[in-house]
Amino acid sequence: MASHIVGYPRMGPKRELKFALESFWDGKSSAEDLEKVAADLRASIWKQMSVAGIKYIPSNTFSYYDQVLDTTAMLGAVPPRYNWTGGEIGFSTYFSMARGNASLPAMEMTKWFDTNYHFIVPELGPDVKFSYGSHKAVNEYKEAKALGVDTVPVLVGPVSYLLLSKPAKEVEKTFPLLSLLDKILPIYKEVIAELKAAGASWIQFDEPTLVKDLESHQLEAFTKAYAELESTLSGVNAIVETYFADVPAAAYKTLTSLSGVSGFGFDLVRGAQTLELIKGGFPAGKYLFAGVVDGRNIWANDLAASLAELGSLEGIVGKDKLVVSTSSSLLHTAVDLANETKLDQEIKSWLAFAAQKIVEVNALAKALSGEKDEAFFSANAAAHASRKSSPRVNNEAVQKAAAALRGSDHRRATNVSSRLDAQQKKLNLPILPTTTIGSFPQTVELRRVRREYKAKKISEEEYVKAIKEEISKVVKLQEELDIDVLVHGEPERNDMVEYFGEQLSGFAFTANGWVQSYGSRCVKPPIIYGDVSRPNPMTVFWSTAAQSMTKRPMKGMLTGPVTILNWSFVRNDQPRFETCYQIALAIKDEVEDLEKAGITVIQIDEAALREGLPLRKSEHAFYLDWAVHSFRITNVGVQDTTQIHTHMCYSNFNDIIHSIIDMDADVITIENSRSDEKLLSVFREGVKYGAGIGPGVYDIHSPRIPSTEEIADRINKMLAVLETNILWVNPDCGLKTRKYGEVKPALENMVEAAKLLRKNLASAK
Repeated sequence: MASHIVGYPRMGPKRELKFALESFWDGKSSAEDLEKVAADLRASIWKQMSVAGIKYIPSNTFSYYDQVLDTTAMLGAVPPRYNWTGGEIGFSTYFSMARGNASLPAMEMTKWFDTNYHFIVPELGPDVKFSYGSHKAVNEYKEAKALGVDTVPVLVGPVSYLLLSKPAKEVEKTFPLLSLLDKILPIYKEVIAELKAAGASWIQFDEPTLVKDLESHQLEAFTKAYAELESTLSGVNAIVETYFADVPAAAYKTLTSLSGVSGFGFDLVRGAQTLELIKGGFPAGKYLFAGVVDGRNIWANDLAASLAELGSLEGIVGKDKLVVSTSSSLLHTAVDLANETKLDQEIKSWLAFAAQKIVEVNALAKALSGEKDEAFFSANAAAHASRKSSPRVNNEAVQKAAAALRGSDHRRATNVSSRLDAQQKKLNLPILPTTTIGSFPQTVELRRVRREYKAKKISEEEYVKAIKEEISKVVKLQEELDIDVLVHGEPERNDMVEYFGEQLSGFAFTANGWVQSYGSRCVKPPIIYGDVSRPNPMTVFWSTAAQSMTKRPMKGMLTGPVTILNWSFVRNDQPRFETCYQIALAIKDEVEDLEKAGITVIQIDEAALREGLPLRKSEHAFYLDWAVHSFRITNVGVQDTTQIHTHMCYSNFNDIIHSIIDMDADVITIENSRSDEKLLSVFREGVKYGAGIGPGVYDIHSPRIPSTEEIADRINKMLAVLETNILWVNPDCGLKTRKYGEVKPALENMVEAAKLLRKNLASAK
């Protein structure tokens, strides 16, 4: 029985690629240094899978930024502003597209389906001159082969690539992107031909858009594409891989009828209904890559249950055509549990990171072949029994409190217009008030202080003194810049979710459980293993300390329940909404304590609310109902004069704008500038928004510093569709990933633009 891995984490067990990328971007190391780190990581990954006995080992899943940008490079689809003149695309052009540069903005970045991973959105149109611009897929296959490892090169499929793209800025928004299929397929043919010539016997095409609600003409594009590729694929086996959800019945029929395709990969963890489609009929002679090991969570597989499921599939497709696989790329999990030497041993026994999932996949494949490792299966069964019966998982009081939430929709008693009037009387803010989203740059010195405190190398007194000094610097800078509503900069927090999880019951934390979010940005998701509650206040001390340093309003900064949920590894033994309600009650306690302490502006970030939206429209209403309800629970008890903010970023919000309104926040700050101000179109189309709103005026994920004129132009576009009295001026997102040399001039220009517009508005009266 064969085994297969869809994809693997890239950053390395100790984030080696992250540090190599940042060193290269800062000019401290060469391209050769970066390539050496990358090559060593790839070699290690291939060797690990080979030693573990995996038959179908992926290549070309490694990326310096993301796999969609790699495909843009492969197709030579570089927007003209980057002045690429042909030839192999190098780091300068590649990273300019991803991050921008001193003179050019980056391309749009958005979420990869319903994950916390991001990709750079291709900008396409009828005049794009596609050409073979990057030989990365072929080069990595050859690299692995030279090391003695025969791999399966992985390509983003041609149809999904186009469906994930957008019309370029100068192109009509109604431009049919699938009309470009005939232009990109010749390049795919070149890549396939080169891979065949290099000795590849299998090629994997990732077509994850097949799990979405597609129209008939979109499904027809898959049929057309693979029929066109069929002759080129002759002599090589092609896998079409899907993941993250069920494949709808119409898409399943299209997929399993594709020409020239030898096998099909399905997510059977999040796609339980797909299992029924397979049982209802699977094409004879084709391979089934059965994704039974979860690629998106860190819980140990229930090996006995998976083995039984695989046994039933074996009866349908045949022993020699069934391949045990992960449900998706392991990119979305942490790297190796072996690096967690301090994790509670009982909890550790319940987990499996990427390295352990490789072992699980192979153990299942061997068991199907009659080589079952009885000791391994017994230990797995014991771990599952331990988790089920552990008293640390269940808290009856928390469960009762969450159950009592049903029956109320938890809305504040007064409408938002009346609340904003009461808040303005108290806050006395100018029109177009300025603020930032929360975090300020995380300096090397600041990270050192947190690290030494955690390692008990400095006392609590020394730590508090250092953090207060940092807050004081951030407050003073904001006052000098004349920002209206301040933040304390979050110097005590390494990560917005990790910080809260560390102070909530029911959470566990890793030392090295890093997961890539985008580029070099890594996050360390907490593990929610049990019922959640808040034993003590979490932010009141720092917020009140910061407020005591200024007479201006100081925002209390919290992460909302839906974002904590979506940015954690969540327990899989109860519905997600139940866990979310528990977190909401914990955040509610914190909100009310902040208000009692005199904090009059409280931001409850829901950056990941849109991210968690199910991929199928039929499931949207249920998710949005409990997600929005969870947010309202957090602040239902505050006074009218307490201003509740929320923040969202890097997703397409237009399709959930009515749910955003239903959140009933007083002010929402929302990413806007990097996505070509797509958000504003919803207001042009007549949606009325009565609460305060701050569409971001500049992109913080790029080192580029926008001019005052550029920001003023953005604000004017907002004023064309939004009322002056509700508009706020702020960046797209938090500033922790930037340097002070970038932050200070950008914020200076932002404040100057707001003042310029205030002056213009006053003189126009």
